[in-house]
Amino acid sequence: MKRLALLLLTVALPLHAGEIWVTNEKDDTISVIDTDTLEVVRTIPTGERPRGITFSKDFSRVYICASDSDTVQVMDPDTGAILFDLPSGEDPEQFVLAPDDRHIYIANEDDAVTTVVDTQTRQVVAQINVGIEPEGMAISPDGKIAITTSETTNMAHWIDTASHSLFANTLVDSRPRHAEFTADGTTLWVSSEIGGTITVFNVADQTEIGKIRFAITGVNADLVQPVGFKFNPEGTKAFVALGPSNHVAVVNMQSLSVEKYILVGRRVWHMAFSPDNSQLFTTNGVSGDVTVIDVAREEAVKSIKVGRFPWGAAMRPTKSN
Repeated sequence: MKRLALLLLTVALPLHAGEIWVTNEKDDTISVIDTDTLEVVRTIPTGERPRGITFSKDFSRVYICASDSDTVQVMDPDTGAILFDLPSGEDPEQFVLAPDDRHIYIANEDDAVTTVVDTQTRQVVAQINVGIEPEGMAISPDGKIAITTSETTNMAHWIDTASHSLFANTLVDSRPRHAEFTADGTTLWVSSEIGGTITVFNVADQTEIGKIRFAITGVNADLVQPVGFKFNPEGTKAFVALGPSNHVAVVNMQSLSVEKYILVGRRVWHMAFSPDNSQLFTTNGVSGDVTVIDVAREEAVKSIKVGRFPWGAAMRPTKSN
């Protein structure tokens, strides 16, 4: 009887309790998706052209790049109320929250700078000159290195967060869009949208380890444009959004080889995992929807309609009832 009761209790509990927050850059809204029901449960107004989105470590605040409002908005995710705006520089597109949960590093596309903001004092701590049209932002797990990618200069800029100064610039292929450190902090991945590649660097000496290329049967090469990507928790596979090719690539992180392509919506931009990492949600800009991928099966299982031109995605766990 005890085993049966335990089994029934396990079945009754939500498997993926959480929300996926999606920014809709043409509607100036956020769509909130329940990861149990796979339905939009809230639509929240934001500033103009929301793109980058991330939560504080305790999920009590959500930060939103309102690009055309030239600000980073700080929202209470329970009420949807804007608590305050942070100074961000012009046209903030992507940002990253440091491990200290206090400093935000913001790519300012129009100003060719990276702006560092203290979220407690709400003051700009530093502005760091980088390449032309900065976009991607990443920070190492120990918080010591920040990365800005510049779309026109075609570089990853390595920033010492203690001194707020550049200590290296590394070339990548054309139009870098996104950057991520692996969980152990030893390697950095940078996607190049027009170059059609991901470049992998050794963090210790900033040398190139390898390059990942993509080819999809029946899809023109110029449509295969890697942008956002996510690593699974085991550090064995990377899921890469390939833009107007309408596919997500599954990459073996050890061999740096593509194992599979998954068909999703049109113009896939960014992604977020569910709290238990069993689902992956992709933002598909042109089709105005989110594709749900079953991670274990590596298959798309549902499409969820959201606002116009969904761009960024972030996960928020919720409490079980």
